[in-house]
Formats: sequence, C-alpha cells, structure tokens
Amino acid sequence: VQLQASGGGLVQPGGSLRLSCAASGNIFSPNFMGWYRQAPGKERELAARISSSGISSGGSTNYSDSVKGRFTISKDNAKNTVYLQMNSLKPEDTAVYYCWLKLILYNSEYWGQGTQVTVSS
Repeated sequence: VQLQASGGGLVQPGGSLRLSCAASGNIFSPNFMGWYRQAPGKERELAARISSSGISSGGSTNYSDSVKGRFTISKDNAKNTVYLQMNSLKPEDTAVYYCWLKLILYNSEYWGQGTQVTVSS
C-alpha cells in the first residue's frame, strides 16, 4: 500500500486549502482513511477520518473538535482518493499533515509522506 499526499502550502488566516491523498495497492474494506496532523512540539493528532462504508456507502466521518465545522473530509472510491477541504484556516492549524489508512480486518496502518500546511499572514 502506498499513499501519495499533495496540496499543502502557505495560506493567510481565513483562507482555504484542499489536501488530496491517493491510495494504491491492496486497499481492502473495511477501512478508514484520513488525516493526522502534527504541529511543532506537539503530538500527532487525528484531524479527520472517513470510513469505507456506512452512510449509504458515502462513508461516515469523524472530526476533531478543533476542526469540526471548518474542515470537510470526502472520498472518491473509484480513485481511492481522500480529500480534506480546509476552510477558515487559523494559525493553530499550522502543522505537517499526514495521510493515513487503516485496514481494519488486518489491523494494519499506513502513512503517507507529510505535507506542510502553514497558516500565516
């Protein structure tokens, strides 16, 4: 399994960015895909995740309290790609964002390379 992330960058407070993560290889269901983030000097935390099933197969979503209402995670099953739309960005959203995949039945996790998101004026 490989995860290829893209879409980070520098944005002003209040701006938006969209991250993408394309998964390749044996992506078995059920699974979770999502994004963790790690700010300088802090532990890595889950920002958002989406399941491979549920909510009529659109996937069910979970968000950390710090991003709820501002970030939206979605996926394109045909492309094995997950997206994170980040709106109303704040300086505290500055972090390295890591794409993540968990294969539930195999209890295995995979990580993409991090992509830097910097929110600054």
